Amino acid sequence: MQMFQSSLFCLQPQGDSFTRRSAFDSMLAGCIPVFFHPGSAYTQYTWHLPKDYTKYSVFIPEGDIRKKNVSIEERLRQISPEQVKAMREEVINLIPRLIYADPRSKLETLKDAFDVAVQAVINKVTRLRKNLIDGRTEYDNFIEENSWKYDLLEEGQREVGWHEWDPFFSKPKEGEGGDSVSSSAEAAKNSWKNEQRHLG
Repeated sequence: MQMFQSSLFCLQPQGDSFTRRSAFDSMLAGCIPVFFHPGSAYTQYTWHLPKDYTKYSVFIPEGDIRKKNVSIEERLRQISPEQVKAMREEVINLIPRLIYADPRSKLETLKDAFDVAVQAVINKVTRLRKNLIDGRTEYDNFIEENSWKYDLLEEGQREVGWHEWDPFFSKPKEGEGGDSVSSSAEAAKNSWKNEQRHLG
């Protein structure tokens, strides 16, 4: 935590899954997370994190780094001190939404992670009940493969279309070589297998 507290930016590559615990540890320390895959935060934690991820984090596509199209250091140097300050303040403002407060404490004006999750579930159930009464489904033409997109829809939108992050979540077509998504998933799987061998 001391390292996170003394850093402006904290690199958060994928771990065994898209997200690593250190992504949240770094934000709790006030460090601006640098993500390399949208699945690390932007598509999974829509209840707790703002949709406009540029307010609190930096996104550098992992494929660009692998292909050496971008330097992490150079990209971070391009962010002005004023912007860094604003992003860090945003991260600090997010902290209550990321922690589970002691129930005995009085966070009367702040919502913790539990409050946020309960309110989101209540909103979802209310919306589902309304749709049931109106005789319609929540989404038109629901496609499981696109499930990550539904929480990114704007209020009132009922159908998903193309999204800039599609390449990160699409499966390679038959006969194609693996893309950065499948290769990074394979790397994570192999890393986990190696860890298990060393433990055994």
